[in-house]
Amino acid sequence: MDKILVLDDERSLCELLKVVFQKEGYEVLTTPSAKKAIEIAQGDDIDVVVSDIKLPEMNGLEVLKRLRKIKPELPVLMITAYGTIKEAVEALKMGAYDYIIKPFDVEELKVIVAKALETKRLQDENVRLRKELKDKYSLESMIGKSKKMQEIYSLIEKIAPTETTVLIQGESGTGKEMAARAIHYLSLRREKPFVTINCGALPESLLESELFGHVKGAFTDAVTDKKGMFEVADKGTLFLDEVGEMSPITQVKLLRTLQERKIRRVGGTEEIPIDVRIISATNQDLKKKIKEGFFREDLYYRLNVLSLEMPPLRERKEDIPLLVNHFLQKYCQKLGRGMKRVAPEVYNIFESYPWPGNIRELENVIERVVAIEERETITTSCLPKELLQLEKREIELEIKPGFKLNETIEAITRDYVQKALEMSRGKLKEAAELLGVNYRSIRYLVDKFDLKAEREEGY
Repeated sequence: MDKILVLDDERSLCELLKVVFQKEGYEVLTTPSAKKAIEIAQGDDIDVVVSDIKLPEMNGLEVLKRLRKIKPELPVLMITAYGTIKEAVEALKMGAYDYIIKPFDVEELKVIVAKALETKRLQDENVRLRKELKDKYSLESMIGKSKKMQEIYSLIEKIAPTETTVLIQGESGTGKEMAARAIHYLSLRREKPFVTINCGALPESLLESELFGHVKGAFTDAVTDKKGMFEVADKGTLFLDEVGEMSPITQVKLLRTLQERKIRRVGGTEEIPIDVRIISATNQDLKKKIKEGFFREDLYYRLNVLSLEMPPLRERKEDIPLLVNHFLQKYCQKLGRGMKRVAPEVYNIFESYPWPGNIRELENVIERVVAIEERETITTSCLPKELLQLEKREIELEIKPGFKLNETIEAITRDYVQKALEMSRGKLKEAAELLGVNYRSIRYLVDKFDLKAEREEGY
C-alpha cells in the first residue's frame, strides 16, 4: 500500500486530506511539525510528501531541501497560496515534483498525487532493474575459483574503470561476452547501453548498415533513416563479437571510426561524433590472420590496447563442479524439476572430457540431462554418447616420461573432429551435431587443426 505524508499546520486540512486519500486506498500520515515530518520521512517508507510552503517553525523550501538530501527520489508536492507562487516556482527548481494553489480542487490534487506515485514506482523499478543487471553481469556472476579465473577477475577489475579499448580472446564458449558485460557493468558507463553485435553472423553489406546506420534511399530497402549500433550505444559500450570475421572493407571503416571518433551512415555525408567504448572478442588467432592478409595490423593494435585471454574449460577443471551445480540449479528451476544430484563417476567423466565447446557445451549437456532424466541422481547412463566414448578409452591410456596433458588433449580433440568430419562427409553442420557442439565451435576447431571441410552457405 502506497504511503502519503501530509505536512500542514492547519489541522482541518490535514484531516480532510487524510480522509480523501484513505478513500483512494492509500495509507496516510499527517503532522503539523516540519521537524517531525523530516523524522518520519527519514525513518519510514514514505512514497510521496504533500507539504505546505508556509509553516510556522520552518519554511517549506527548507523542508524540501532537507528531504532532497535524505531521499532525493522522494516526490514532494508543495501547497501554496497565490501570494507565494514565486516560492512555489523556486521549489520546482529545487526538485519539487509539482505545486498546487489554494484553494485547490481535491480531484486535481488526487490526479497529481497519483502521477507522482506512478513516477516513483517507475524510478524504483529502474533502480531495481539496474541493480539486477549489475548483479547479473558483475564478477559474482562469473563462476570459477581456479587460479586462472582469479587472474581474470583481477584483470577485469583493473580494466573496467578505464575508458580503454579491450580485446577478449579465447575459444568459442569460454564466456567472452560475459566478461565483456562484467567490464561494462563495473565501469563508469554502467548506466548507459551495452550493445552487442555479432560480426560473423551478418553479410558484409548488412553488417556495415548495422554498425554505422543508413540514410533513406541508401539502398533498395532503406525506406527511412536508421541509427547504427555506434549511435545506439552512445555514452555506453559497443561489444563487437567475432571481430575476426569482419571483411577488409568494414575493417577500414571501423579503423577510421576508432581514429576519428566519428561515423558516417551508409549513403550519408554527415559526420556524426560518437562517444563509445569498444570491447571486441574473437576465437581466432588474429596475428595469424594478419600474416595471411585477412586482418589489418593497424586495426589489431587499435583493438588490442588491453587484452584478456579467457581460458578453455579443460584448463580450469577444478571449476567444473561449481559450473555443474550452477547449471543444475538454473535448469531444474527453469524446467520445473526437483533439484538433482550428480554421481561421483559422472564428475570423473566430466573432468576427463576435453570440452571442445567449453562452458557452452557443458551447459547444453546439463540442460539436456535435466530435460530428459526423471531420476533424482544423474548417472553415467544419462550422459551423451560422445562423453562415454572417451571414458572407454581410459584402459588404453598410459603416462610415459615426457607426457604433456594439453598436447594429448589437443590430439584427442583433433581425432574426434576428424572422425566427425569423416562421418558427415565433410559437412560442418552435421559434424557439429555429432559432437554436440555449435557451428562456431566446429568451424573454430577445423581452422585450428587445419582440417578439410565443406562450409555451408549462410554460415
